[in-house]
Amino acid sequence: MNSKPRVRFAPSPTGPLHMGGVRTALYNYLFAKKVGGDFILRIEDTDQNRFVEGSEQYIIDSLKWAGIIPNEGVGFGDGPYAPYRQSERKLIYRQYAEQLVKSGHAYYAFDTTEELEEERLRMEAAKTTFSYNSVTRNSLKNSLTLSEADVMKRLNAGDTYVIRTKVPANEELRVNDIIRGWVVVNTIEMDDKVLFKSDGMPTYHLANVVDDYLMKITHVIRGEEWLPSAPLHVLLYRFLGWEDFMPAFAHLPLLLKPDGNGKLSKRDGDRLGFPVFPLNWKDPKTGEQSSGYREKGYFPEAFVNVLLLLGWHPEGNQELFSMDEMIEAFSLDRVNKAGAKFDPDKTKWFNQQYLKNHSDDDLAKIVMNDIQDKLKTGEIKFDNNFPANFDSLISNFDFIKEAVKITREKVHFTNEFWSVCYFFFIPPADYEATFIAKKWSDKAREFFITLKQNYQTAKTFDLSSSENIFKETAVASGVKPGEYMQLFRVLLIGVSMGPALFDTAALIGKEEVLKRIDQALQKLP
Repeated sequence: MNSKPRVRFAPSPTGPLHMGGVRTALYNYLFAKKVGGDFILRIEDTDQNRFVEGSEQYIIDSLKWAGIIPNEGVGFGDGPYAPYRQSERKLIYRQYAEQLVKSGHAYYAFDTTEELEEERLRMEAAKTTFSYNSVTRNSLKNSLTLSEADVMKRLNAGDTYVIRTKVPANEELRVNDIIRGWVVVNTIEMDDKVLFKSDGMPTYHLANVVDDYLMKITHVIRGEEWLPSAPLHVLLYRFLGWEDFMPAFAHLPLLLKPDGNGKLSKRDGDRLGFPVFPLNWKDPKTGEQSSGYREKGYFPEAFVNVLLLLGWHPEGNQELFSMDEMIEAFSLDRVNKAGAKFDPDKTKWFNQQYLKNHSDDDLAKIVMNDIQDKLKTGEIKFDNNFPANFDSLISNFDFIKEAVKITREKVHFTNEFWSVCYFFFIPPADYEATFIAKKWSDKAREFFITLKQNYQTAKTFDLSSSENIFKETAVASGVKPGEYMQLFRVLLIGVSMGPALFDTAALIGKEEVLKRIDQALQKLP
């Protein structure tokens, strides 16, 4: 057996990387780091018909964003087993396919697509499902039924063929899965899978077994959807004489939709109201766009933490893990067999916890950049209501930092800050109509005229003084301070719900508070 643990993440470049794929990469990465092994990225692009331009780079970018960095592989530097892109290893696979034919464990099949379809229809008419297997192969067009001379003649003439596995007729195959225990399959349930296609490319089954052997992979950690293929892979290790080098298998549970009904698939995407991809993706053929966790405002650490707990459970009740803590705690024996239901609301909670761990300085930098991005994309559009000093405000780090400090408890994502603090930068264009209809009166007008005068003559204006002057004005006017506090907020920011009132007043400053009270007095009846 190989001494140093080696694992691989081997996605196909057939579109955007699903979050379930990122979880598979994460578990491989954590396992490798925990045991001092290597983690490699291999691109399994043997199915050229399904290849999607840009998806390979998308895989690389997604892993980098999530902080799941391979030791070697496509996009991460060559190691001793390069190349890591299967389309660049075609000649390697052919020799092993031919070796299997020579040893009697595989055979050439010359059946055309039309002939196989005809056979399928014939068996359907007889109420039987067609499968190319140990029974039907004896009546089909292959090197097991044709003479050696006829086979050579067809090969020399360049006839189209595939190479199929010759699965034993009635044998029990056993796979010891780390997560699921013993999985037992009788070969009578298996078909003779194609190992080498007519286009000169191997199928997944041959290529992944050959590459895992040549790259000295010790543990295959992959999704549950590959469990039915494991018996065939065990068979190929035996046929190729590599049984002593066969890796340990661990098949991860499915990610399920929030209601638990079925696998969370790529097609679900934004249809269910949340992303299923790490990054935004635009289909190069259809132009269809799918949202990603990065662009939705998730911290990569939060996204990875969510994935960690979708199928794995710690010994205690800890939910928030740094990457180092994940590595320390992770083990395959704590991975569940049952599928894991995805909870989008819990995902938002995770992001909020990571947001809370960021300093005001860090968040202010992010928010400052987000405002600039929103201006570039037109999400923030200038109008006549924008103050003359707007540019200086959105460039004022200390001002933004104070805005963040006041509003940070109200957001789950950094890109939500603008929606809860825009009023620090822009005075209200209008006022919450239903609230004004209930609370605005001549008496209220008189109160705010007096408040404006008292603020004007105040020598200091900060959190404490703005609140004290407001309360003193209320007492002098014969009203309870609480009676007009919410109305004061509406005059300052346009809505009745928002951050702490006097924190808001102190941040926008005396001159701006006076302007906004005066504006409201002019606009309101």
